Amino acid sequence: MDWGRIVVPVAGMAGDAAVVAAAAVVARRLEAELMIVYAPPDPGELAPWLSEGFVGGVQADTLDELRAAGLEGERVARACCDAEGYANKRFVALKTPVWRAMAVQCRLADLVVFDSAAASGRGPLAEIFELVLMEERAATLVARGDLFPSDVAVVAWNGGEPASRAARRAVPLLRHASRVVIVGALAADQQCGLDELKSYYAARGIEAEAKPLDRVPDMGPLLVAAAKAENAGLLVAGAFGRSRLREFIFGGTTRALLHSDDGPSLFLAH
Repeated sequence: MDWGRIVVPVAGMAGDAAVVAAAAVVARRLEAELMIVYAPPDPGELAPWLSEGFVGGVQADTLDELRAAGLEGERVARACCDAEGYANKRFVALKTPVWRAMAVQCRLADLVVFDSAAASGRGPLAEIFELVLMEERAATLVARGDLFPSDVAVVAWNGGEPASRAARRAVPLLRHASRVVIVGALAADQQCGLDELKSYYAARGIEAEAKPLDRVPDMGPLLVAAAKAENAGLLVAGAFGRSRLREFIFGGTTRALLHSDDGPSLFLAH
């Protein structure tokens, strides 16, 4: 089944136009609804500080400035939505608590699209990205440049559960690829190999090639290099096979992929 709704969170900033345009490219290909969701600065997040020493006019000034920034951001975000030429679209401005409202919007989304800054922990949507990917477990696309420069997609495979979710949930996008290449190496505790995934795709009308890679402690750079060697515009991968804390302290494949700004666009699922 192809996707019917694609959500793109925006922050009311100049960079919104690029990620909205990328999401619209996907929406056009799949004839899906494009929902542009504005996430304003949240006054509710100031509550701990307002109860710990902010008094009188300082509170009022802070809240007034935050509300003014939210209104200006909504104006910019609406203008971005209006400028996007894709017809099947709509605009939603979230209310506080913003994180909860965003979670609700993403629960009925088939795909959520972010830019590379949010995915690598930069900018106002960084926490929203983590919420959507890790807590809501939504299928997530990190858009980088031209999404379909060659229509080639590379699928990273290690036989594990996150990789399985990503590989299965990416099927609608992979059906629009001119070529699909499965790369990777099985983790020590896995038995479902590259050929099994190739067979899974064949049953769904997707012809794929399988190219094993050597198993190394940090697969991230190797996967990015394999995608570049195939001139791929999209890399499909599972997210955070280990705990987030372990990934944060020691690094890992997901962090390497998220911080590879010159790599292909990423389709992730956790």
